[in-house]
Amino acid sequence: MSIENHSLVNELPEFKERIHELKIENMHFHKLFNEYHDVDKEIHRIEKGIENTADDYLEGLKKQRLNLKDQLFDMLNAEKA
Repeated sequence: MSIENHSLVNELPEFKERIHELKIENMHFHKLFNEYHDVDKEIHRIEKGIENTADDYLEGLKKQRLNLKDQLFDMLNAEKA
């Protein structure tokens, strides 16, 4: 099974430079960014079979990752305006 790369820069390549800037300038963005990547790493470990868990737990993590991505995306768009 191929596991997709869901890093924020991979998901939103058009914001690569702005992501880097906001990680430095905006502590809330930095916190959400770190949470996003922590959740993403946990999902990858489960999908690779390194960790075992219930399907419901994995689905919850994926929803959490999507929610964090949406928040980060909103912040990137707000900063852009």
